[in-house]
Amino acid sequence: MSIKSKFKTFFFLDDEYDDREEEYMEEEPEQPKQPQSQKQQVQKNNVVSLQSVQKSSKVVLIEPRVYAEAQDIADQLKNRRAVVVNLQRIDRDQAKRIVDFLSGTVYAIGGDIQKIGTDIFLCTPDNIEVSGNISQIMQETEYESSRW
Repeated sequence: MSIKSKFKTFFFLDDEYDDREEEYMEEEPEQPKQPQSQKQQVQKNNVVSLQSVQKSSKVVLIEPRVYAEAQDIADQLKNRRAVVVNLQRIDRDQAKRIVDFLSGTVYAIGGDIQKIGTDIFLCTPDNIEVSGNISQIMQETEYESSRW
């Protein structure tokens, strides 16, 4: 009989062990571990560096005297800074070449170039958004002044 009791005890412990293992297995899926890690990843992706925001808020004013200064303007755009270019003190042909060069630079970096006054242009990289249109305001003021 001792052998029978040992077998019963052995098999009984196996059955009990299996039940406990099943209970343990059922408890694990109730505690979702993956969604928490996904939430943590989403929260980490929403962090924005304040240094990048501060760097992007700079505007550089440049009044080139020769065509060679166009590269300096392009370097400022590559560094993600907005540039206001005043071409009033340069020869008309060189000013046109600078605008052509800057148009290509702005296109390459995905930015924008706008005329904001007589021979004054605003060049912006892709991280700066410009809204509104100054040329419409200038036309309205010219129209009002010509009426009088």
